Amino acid sequence: MKVHHLSCACIQGLSIRGRHLACHVLLVETPQSGLVLVDTGLGSADYADLPSRLGGEFVHLYARPRRDPSLAAIEQIKALGFAPEDVRHIVLTHMDLDHVGGLSDFPHARIHLHAAELDAAMARRGFKAKRRYRPLMWAHGPDFRTYSEEGEPWFGFEAVRGLEGLPPELLLVPLFGHTLGHCGVAVDTPGGWLFHAGDAYFDPNEVNGPKRRCETQVALFQAIVTTNRKARFHNQARLRALNAAHPEIRVFCAHNPWELEAAQSSGQPSVS
Repeated sequence: MKVHHLSCACIQGLSIRGRHLACHVLLVETPQSGLVLVDTGLGSADYADLPSRLGGEFVHLYARPRRDPSLAAIEQIKALGFAPEDVRHIVLTHMDLDHVGGLSDFPHARIHLHAAELDAAMARRGFKAKRRYRPLMWAHGPDFRTYSEEGEPWFGFEAVRGLEGLPPELLLVPLFGHTLGHCGVAVDTPGGWLFHAGDAYFDPNEVNGPKRRCETQVALFQAIVTTNRKARFHNQARLRALNAAHPEIRVFCAHNPWELEAAQSSGQPSVS
């Protein structure tokens, strides 16, 4: 399997060490299941009408995404020589608006996610949920496939295996905390395991080294949007242990620009 590391949004309102945040999306070429996206970032409809799709608070107050339609996954996929219809599956870490904006660009794709996350997005209970989950983004009626039954563990983590229609090299790994059903996605490639940890952390210092550290601005943002602080810190501690014990596994989050650049320059195909 080939993996392309795409940057599908530039979040100008938040930065880490002077750099704007990214939206790190994976495009996985599989031999039998077509193209698979891990998250979508913002989509073409978002870039066409940012305030109505994303909400004024997200657009004007804290995220201020750069209006650049070429960043939409569908445009990058076409630039690689593929057709949008080649994307047959999308695996979601969670359903925050900056992770699912591109769903409507791939209306025929099957959408895989944890059952607890879909339940939370559909219910939209409470102040945070009503702002992070945007029903406009799935108004086209996607084919959702949800999972909760765990199989054989993955490096000490609970793992959901056997995603319908996908090869066994792709796993959902529960990392609850940021949202109620937040997961990481592990991909077994010829070059070793990749682990997209979604929004389990923003600053690599949170999961590297013996002690958690986080830059102030993103620490404050995470505190505001976190659903379960205890679970998030617990899973960050597990990620620190994974990094220490298995440096051969490439662990990265959804928004850190340094990790995205490192992945894009590591020999994996990429588009930016």
